[in-house]
Amino acid sequence: MDFETLIEELGTGKISALIGVLVGLLFGVFAQQSRFCLRAACIEFWRGQTGHKFTIWLLTFSAALIATQLYIENGLIETGNIRQLNAVGSMSGAIIGGLMFGTGMILARGCASRLLVLSATGNMRALISGLIITLVAQASLRGALSPAREGLSSVWLVEGYQRGFSHLLPDYGGVLLGVMILSVGIWFVWRHRISWWLGGTATITGLTITLGWALNSWHANHSFDIVPLKSISFTGPSADTLMGLINSPVLDLSFDVGLVPGVFAGSMLASLLTHEFKWQQFTAETGLSRYLVGATLMGFGGMLAGGCAVGAGVTGGSLLAVTAWVALFCMWLAAGATDWLIDKSRP
Repeated sequence: MDFETLIEELGTGKISALIGVLVGLLFGVFAQQSRFCLRAACIEFWRGQTGHKFTIWLLTFSAALIATQLYIENGLIETGNIRQLNAVGSMSGAIIGGLMFGTGMILARGCASRLLVLSATGNMRALISGLIITLVAQASLRGALSPAREGLSSVWLVEGYQRGFSHLLPDYGGVLLGVMILSVGIWFVWRHRISWWLGGTATITGLTITLGWALNSWHANHSFDIVPLKSISFTGPSADTLMGLINSPVLDLSFDVGLVPGVFAGSMLASLLTHEFKWQQFTAETGLSRYLVGATLMGFGGMLAGGCAVGAGVTGGSLLAVTAWVALFCMWLAAGATDWLIDKSRP
């Protein structure tokens, strides 16, 4: 049976959902095992204590960037159909949303992807924070907060052809940039004697970003229907999946619908197999208000910035999308400032 016949029999929606489940499972397993987290990396970096967490982020980001750019350079991913590189983007959204998201992930002690991964390991604080992110993201996308999001986004718009900067680099320039970042990561691996297991799982976490691009590109090339070219992101997909479950008895199958439960299942599976599953709740020491405020900032900021720390930061960054790199930079800045003001300044 050829691919076209298989897609015709199963249907475009089912194939997209199966791809989402597969990519999500792999991301969930390896993100849980590597402890991949932008918040943790930012704290180490700004406190001048660059160690395991910062190194893991470098390995994940560089792996996604190198592999995705290799695919693009060899014509295996059609960039002309990718929204992040062709639709009108918002630079003001990337800046303001990135700053809000960076602040929020420090307060909530995890970015959107990390909270989803942690919630599957029994962390109720992460689960509740993730639900708040999802609800606020939905309100920002289509609800009461959407006028504010649209107003802030429209302050500084950039045309689609201006959203990527790969044309400013030589051939395979994106790959070389990724190799430079990877070299720094490998140096930190050697300096801090990071185990090959942690380094390997961090690298595979980044490669799942490229796997998402590659499988969706393959699907688009073999399907008679229009298949959106996308990879891992959490703010928008989580909101759509939750609202679909609430508002409809039947979900329209898509990559996003498969991705979120796939990540949850992968993280839970990994935590159970390694005996790391543990129920954790809010306590007097952990507090509650900072999680609520942080999750709210991430929900609105993620939708404004065009994605979360993974969706905009790594997935969009792997495409060399200008707005994604600006959003990621602003997340780092805001995270450092918030950590210094809220946590590091404490006696």
